[in-house]
Amino acid sequence: MARRRKSTPGPYLLHLEVLRDRIADPNRYPFNLPAVRGLARLPFHPKVTFLVGENGSGKSTLLEAVAVGYGLNPEGGSRNFNFATRASHSALGDAVRLAKTISHPGDSYFLRAESFFNVATEIERLGVGQAYGGVSLHEQSHGESFFALFQNRFADNGLYLLDEPEAALSPKRQLQFLALLHGYVRRGGQFVIATHSPIILAYPDALIYQLDARGVRKVAYTDTEHYLLTRGFLSNPQRSLDELLKEESGA
Repeated sequence: MARRRKSTPGPYLLHLEVLRDRIADPNRYPFNLPAVRGLARLPFHPKVTFLVGENGSGKSTLLEAVAVGYGLNPEGGSRNFNFATRASHSALGDAVRLAKTISHPGDSYFLRAESFFNVATEIERLGVGQAYGGVSLHEQSHGESFFALFQNRFADNGLYLLDEPEAALSPKRQLQFLALLHGYVRRGGQFVIATHSPIILAYPDALIYQLDARGVRKVAYTDTEHYLLTRGFLSNPQRSLDELLKEESGA
């Protein structure tokens, strides 16, 4: 019987490299996205890397490519998940190479909010619900099932790729998620997270990449659109609403 390698603290990923010779048509999706078109190498933070951007900017596509490049199921789950509800992942995963460290994670997992229902169904089929807290994820609210994953399934020395983990979480739960994230980071974990949440983005020991029409660039937390829009709204909600609704009504 092959001996299982002992897990060691991260980091596990150094950078992602786009292999241009594997791209058949650079004018087709997803290679025509500004965030992908000019990307050669994307270094990862040893603890937490955030990908932020508007809908359609390519952050989920880029994170999916990391997951596929690492051997994880494109719909989500661990390396033991091999189901496919619909083969809809992009070709970017076949055109990237991941530079890895010599450290070995004891666990790896890909969460994508949009297909978590399918993952929960597969968990029931495999009979591994005990690892998620022992309560069927389908018998919990969407937010409770997400939190059960974070709280029960994740482990020390793990590599975790999370696509919009805030999708089902209340602001309070997002703050609790930050505490869990910090605990896993302190115990050897590495995370790559695509998010819209200004709460989650506030995690201090992290690198933030902004994806937009100019490509991919590093930004400070207080320079992200997510922070600026949220701060502007909360500083004066009535004024923000007056301006927004005036524009919508054409007044």
